Amino acid sequence: MIKNRMNTDLSILKERYSMKASEQIRVFHNENGPDITTVSQPVIEADGLTFKDIDGSGELKVFDDWRVDPETRAKALAKEMSTEEKLGQIFVTSRNPYSTEGFMGRPAGGSDGKNISDETGLLDENILENVSIFAGYKLPGTTEAIRQDRMRNFILRTNPDPERLTDWLNQLQLLAENNDRFIPVMVTTNSRNENGKFVFGMNESTGVFPTWPGTMGIAAAVLGENNTGIAKEFGEAIRKEWNAAGLRKGYMYMADVVSDPRWQRIYGTFGENPELIESIFEELVPAVQGSKEGVTTDGVSLTIKHWPGGGARENGFDPHYKEGQWNVYQTENSLENYHTKGFGPAVRYNAGSIMPYYAKPSKEKSASQVGKDGKEINWIPVGFAFNDYMINDLLKKQHGFKGYINSDSGIIDNMGWGVEALDRAERIALAVNNGVDLISESYGIEYAKEAMARATNGYYDTHPIPEGYTLEQITLGDEALTRAVERTLTEKFALGMFENPYRDPKGSVEAITESDDWAKAMNVHRQSVVLLKNKNNTLPVVETEGKLFYIEGFDQTAEASEKWTAALREELAKENVTLTDDYAKADYAILMVSPQSGNYFSATKGLLEIDLCDKKVVADFSEEGKPLETTHEETTAAGIDRVKTISEAVHANGGRVIGTLNITMPWMPGNLEPFCDALLAGFDTYTSAYYDVIFNRFAPVGKMPITLSKNDEVIAVNKDGVCISHNDLPGYAKDAYLPEEMKDENGKAYAYRDSEGNYYEYGFGLRF
Repeated sequence: MIKNRMNTDLSILKERYSMKASEQIRVFHNENGPDITTVSQPVIEADGLTFKDIDGSGELKVFDDWRVDPETRAKALAKEMSTEEKLGQIFVTSRNPYSTEGFMGRPAGGSDGKNISDETGLLDENILENVSIFAGYKLPGTTEAIRQDRMRNFILRTNPDPERLTDWLNQLQLLAENNDRFIPVMVTTNSRNENGKFVFGMNESTGVFPTWPGTMGIAAAVLGENNTGIAKEFGEAIRKEWNAAGLRKGYMYMADVVSDPRWQRIYGTFGENPELIESIFEELVPAVQGSKEGVTTDGVSLTIKHWPGGGARENGFDPHYKEGQWNVYQTENSLENYHTKGFGPAVRYNAGSIMPYYAKPSKEKSASQVGKDGKEINWIPVGFAFNDYMINDLLKKQHGFKGYINSDSGIIDNMGWGVEALDRAERIALAVNNGVDLISESYGIEYAKEAMARATNGYYDTHPIPEGYTLEQITLGDEALTRAVERTLTEKFALGMFENPYRDPKGSVEAITESDDWAKAMNVHRQSVVLLKNKNNTLPVVETEGKLFYIEGFDQTAEASEKWTAALREELAKENVTLTDDYAKADYAILMVSPQSGNYFSATKGLLEIDLCDKKVVADFSEEGKPLETTHEETTAAGIDRVKTISEAVHANGGRVIGTLNITMPWMPGNLEPFCDALLAGFDTYTSAYYDVIFNRFAPVGKMPITLSKNDEVIAVNKDGVCISHNDLPGYAKDAYLPEEMKDENGKAYAYRDSEGNYYEYGFGLRF
């Protein structure tokens, strides 16, 4: 029965570890069944078929048999696993390939100043301590984490090339072989197929995988072309590329509805309209995962975020900080009418998992909200990952979600809103008991052991049980632990990771670097461009002969602006036009503005600024979210005041001004639009796509997926911290709740109106 059993002697294993796993992969083909790939894990032959010998027993067991459904296999395997093995399944933490380059301002290597790899140069064996903004843990090297602590889930934060990525992923799987039972390593990562600035924890890689515009750009293209097939093509590309590389799970995508315009995570959404978001996810979820029934063996599992919708921010405050700990619903029933709608396809098409947000619901600051069952929601003031009602009742019972719950990063530590009275062990227990199956960015194995021990060791005989909790809620039992493990194992079985965890690095390069998806992505960049203004038919520019062109970029800092301008000049020169350094002589001045507000992981002193401004004096805010008498300065676009000066000089010369605005947040364009003859909007859109529109190679089709606010007045926050426009409503719906005296002759108050009379609101976009 046993075929090709391999020597698992320690000396043999060490020899295997010294070589790249990619060079040692053995493949067993099953006719009308999956390929079995292995390096040192034995296989079994039965009924003329080959199976992975998961526990090395030589006996074909239920969990070995790929003919059995994934859930049954998962239950059978979990039943045999030790507590130590199970605990290694419920945590996921960052771990990257070995590198000699620093990351996020931190030098390469470990906390002890050394920089250690395994013999292949692929595995980072450094001890890392307090390196995450989410929490402070001491992390062992990769081999110890997998072999000794049985960790089987990691987050990739760096951006290796396809060949090295696949080599590294294969090396992780080799470490997991012959470790009591072979349980494959799942590496998840944030999305890698959109353009954008580097932001840790949100957008950590760009340019290696075929690169689409930002997700709002995809939404602009879908809306403009009235074609959700764009989202399907995007998803199919992700599935093909990621599967070829060996990446089988993504922390993506955001089904959140943009409502308050000052939320820093807006750029990762698909805009403000829940119907549009739902229609995109109708195509995206099955395209990435492989089917409408859930993940397939060539699919990529999705973690849809952030339940029950992170957009309902109180004045934009982010829940990484105290002032952003509340979700506020000022409008009756906005929770179900707007914020949960985008999650429908994740439920219907069995997304692998859903990620709850950090925040907690505020009954005191909200209007009445009902669940899908029509009954008033249970306002439990704890973070959504700890919230029994929001997970087990609203999401699972009422909406019908069948997948597992993957927490956001740091809930056990820095972002444990509403559970501040609990220590790490108690938070782990509460989260798992209330439905969380995988805890993100936590190396909490020892704390979980403590949570289990406290159930019976008399700990609470000498320590008080925190008020409002029972012993059963804050200690961890085997039943809850096993349930969580079964759910994540089911996903790995469904993905075929037990049978075929290895990938060919050459195939990875072919699917990613040499893919025709690059051309498909470029076309969506063009489709994402929105023509907001075109006074006197400034665009397209058809006659360039004898014309002088001036170009300048405006970023958040003067230094970044200078570097960007140099790059823009270089790129524009390729258009075979004549450049000038003197804007007063220009026939056309192209002014490209890419603002940025604040820093995601260090809170601003006040509200996140969305005006295009340089050293604007604004109010400080308290941690309770109320304005203070003190002030500070904010800059979103350094030197933006020069736009008026440049415009006046160009117009004095009889020239035209063409502006572009990169929309990552709903910027107020009052310091740009009035001085432009034409204005284009993009969403982390390639510069070359703007040029294609400007120089008449592509007619603009994009439409706005969000509404741009008119001015500070329509988002003003009073002394009690209450915004004049409801934080929980998308821009297109805010006018209904604004004072009549603020509205114009068309009954509009919120959206920006340009000098041509156009409103920069959801669905707007000109053509030529």
